[in-house]
Amino acid sequence: MAEAVVGVLIGKLGAALAKEAASYGASLVCKEASALKGVFGEIRKAEVELESMKAYLRDSEKFKDTDETTGIFVNKIRELSFRIEDVVDEFMYKLEGNKHGGFAAKTKKRIKHVKVWRRLALELNNIIVELREAAKRRDLYARPGMENYAGSTDHHARSTHQTSCFAREDDLVGIEGNATKLKGWLVDDLEERKTKITTVWGMGGVGKTTLVDHVYKIVKVEFDAAAWVTVSKSYQVEDLAKKIAREFSISIDSSNMDMRRVVDVIRNHLEGKRFILVLDDVWEQDLCINNIMEIFPTNCISRFVLTSRNFEVASLATSNCTIELEPLGENQSWNLFCKVAFRNNDGKRCPSELLDLALKFL
Repeated sequence: MAEAVVGVLIGKLGAALAKEAASYGASLVCKEASALKGVFGEIRKAEVELESMKAYLRDSEKFKDTDETTGIFVNKIRELSFRIEDVVDEFMYKLEGNKHGGFAAKTKKRIKHVKVWRRLALELNNIIVELREAAKRRDLYARPGMENYAGSTDHHARSTHQTSCFAREDDLVGIEGNATKLKGWLVDDLEERKTKITTVWGMGGVGKTTLVDHVYKIVKVEFDAAAWVTVSKSYQVEDLAKKIAREFSISIDSSNMDMRRVVDVIRNHLEGKRFILVLDDVWEQDLCINNIMEIFPTNCISRFVLTSRNFEVASLATSNCTIELEPLGENQSWNLFCKVAFRNNDGKRCPSELLDLALKFL
């Protein structure tokens, strides 16, 4: 979530500002003091700007999949936050580097860093300008009440946005056995069993979504209808039902339809069909038992796939059709790291001069 990214960055900006007094405590040449003051000033501006953005993101994140303008702005905040973080990381690294060496060496570094401080201050200023301009564009193009209207949003654009963070097929590591198992559970007995729930669970970041996405792309052609919905920790049942309808390409007017009408539309659309629904990042068992499963018709062949960090959710699986994912082993972790970090190198191999550093990252 962009809100979490911004929250972490605000903490990092606060840590950078805490260095201000210590930095000015040393004897500084005039140009260096002025340049450092500029960097700290821009960091302070960024912190104030991002505090406001964090409050906005808390309310708007849930609408980014149904309002394209909001989605673009949320993504822009995330992108600019990462750029701010890069600048602050470089600043902190250079600042710490000033403390090492003798008097002559430290003086030489500090004079050399005057240009660095000015460059970083300018970069931060440019990013903040971009942030404010993005906010102006959001206000200019946003339509009143758009967060409550989703009928005109392009289904393919939403689906593409939701899956844009998934791993490339040639970057997948260590999922072959589980992928074969999951695929079998979903399609091997399509004509025999009417409803089946399969679950994939484990700690955050262990690869649940990556595994399910890989299998989903393969098996969805076996079904008359297929949908992928990300649930997350904060959800409203009515909003989730409307999202499920849209992901099944069911035309609804979210602003005028109540829950009962949405359920009727979903049941009529799926009745007599074979369908698969992935509910990604489910946090509560009651969500599925008491709220979601009741939405769907009974006279059809259905496959539900749930991903969760919660064992109670995983226990909903039919006939123990559940996979618990563990972190990758050392060799697989190294393989995956190299595939991603060195994807442009021949054979995706780590350059020898970066081997020690890469192992530390791993």
